[in-house]
Amino acid sequence: MASADVDQKFLGQFAKRINNSNPFLSSFLYKVLGLSVLLAKKLVRARRLRKLDTTRDTKSLQLYHHIIWLSREGLIMIEQFIIPMVSGMLELKVLSYKLRASLYHIFVLFHNHPSVHQTAIPSFTPTTNKSKGADRTSIASSPNPFEGGPVQPLPPGLSPVSIPKPSAAFLLPVTDYIPSATSCFTEAAALADALLSGSHPIRLSVKFEYAAYMFDCLHDADESTKLAQQAIKDVYNAQEGMDDDQFEDAAILVHELGMRIKRNRSGSGGSNTPKLGGEGSTPRAGSSPSTPRAPKMIRGEGILPKLPVVTNGVGGPSGTSTERLR
Repeated sequence: MASADVDQKFLGQFAKRINNSNPFLSSFLYKVLGLSVLLAKKLVRARRLRKLDTTRDTKSLQLYHHIIWLSREGLIMIEQFIIPMVSGMLELKVLSYKLRASLYHIFVLFHNHPSVHQTAIPSFTPTTNKSKGADRTSIASSPNPFEGGPVQPLPPGLSPVSIPKPSAAFLLPVTDYIPSATSCFTEAAALADALLSGSHPIRLSVKFEYAAYMFDCLHDADESTKLAQQAIKDVYNAQEGMDDDQFEDAAILVHELGMRIKRNRSGSGGSNTPKLGGEGSTPRAGSSPSTPRAPKMIRGEGILPKLPVVTNGVGGPSGTSTERLR
């Protein structure tokens, strides 16, 4: 995923930059970087195994357990060791809050109760056999056992059997992680808007995954589309300078945001309830021709007309030039 590549790239840069001044923080950034690389590969594999039965002890279930364990360990490092130490580093602060939200996103996808879709490990809760609204006291007398009658919930002398907890409960509590994930994404997006320019790759990475979370977990295709559209508009309206490296990262993320909009509309059919598996769906035939297409951020193909690009590595007003490409 493009956002994961950008996150890993900036993690490595920050870890190397502060290696001498703050080796303790740098070591944890390297650890999160390595964890992110492993987790990204397993998430790609888990997406391909969505159709397998997660209730059986298969390799796919073990894969989900490994994903949950890696996410839990990464969340501990970010919340306890990284976030408290990055208050003065604007870009790293936004990235840290974004990574925390990403890990909660994984919890919602694979370990939420109630499940947001069929790919999560199922959670079971004991239920009673009493019917809602049934008045047991209204029965005057029990039928003769030799004449037949309604079967009792349990045979006499047999105690209720407790249903086992989900197999991943030993790794992480079984609960609803949607409120926590939504709060983390909201906080990360607010920090990105306040601290970073509209064309900054980290800000675009936050908005891209937030839009994906809205579609996959909240099932709100309309809000996901609005968020992606606004992120693209912010890129066009940005006036800050960019070097060539950030320019390419922003180009890839804007293209991915455009694909996100396309998937939302093709997968939701204009409603707020998207279809599962919308990531691989195609636009419906006869869709509205007025649907805007996201611009391709590739040099020479209608790239951001207003983005100042730093030339020769020189920053500031005197060292920037506005590159207008067609």
